[in-house]
Amino acid sequence: MKTIQEAVEITIRKTPFIEEALNEKLINVSSLARIIMPEVAKLLKKDVKVGAVMMAINRLSPVNELRIRKNIKKLALNLGDVIVRSDLCDFTFKISPTLFKKIAAILGEASDNNDLFLTVSQGIFETNIVASKSLQPMINKIFEKEQLINNVNDLASITIKLPKENLEQSGIYYFILKQFAWANISVQEVISTTHEMTIVVKEEDVNETFAILMDLKLN
Repeated sequence: MKTIQEAVEITIRKTPFIEEALNEKLINVSSLARIIMPEVAKLLKKDVKVGAVMMAINRLSPVNELRIRKNIKKLALNLGDVIVRSDLCDFTFKISPTLFKKIAAILGEASDNNDLFLTVSQGIFETNIVASKSLQPMINKIFEKEQLINNVNDLASITIKLPKENLEQSGIYYFILKQFAWANISVQEVISTTHEMTIVVKEEDVNETFAILMDLKLN
């Protein structure tokens, strides 16, 4: 049977933002206790008092959280070059038997021009293409008979070179992406390889996104 302490830890761990805000002393413990009381009571299958929940919150140990944050912060300081590309468009197509040949065609057309931006991400049911705006007419023509699920224009990308250690450290993507959530920046796409992470945002948000990433590197 779970204790109040265990139930409170389970509830708060579900929301990392709350956990971090607690560590930074940004949350009123009494208010938080009242908010999570129904969930804690549900886990324990009995009523609980707000005072008991408050005590459990105050006993939460930040040691593991702080250790992870310290390691991630060390990685953030080792982030490589940050590369910005603008004038991008985003297409999402439903996967079909003919789609892959058309992807090969657009990759072939763009392969001779190193100045173009083009990425293809294949999912189970749909494929996403982020490309330079100059490729948009060609994409519209080549994929005209495919089922277009979504199309967004006026985008920009920021590519971050990740250190090799990112493969061994949990939370590196969360550490980066949470900064944009706090700043209310809507991330349109996240494209990653082993040592690169590309974030696609609206062009109107690119300056703030870049500033956040540079702040991670410098601080």
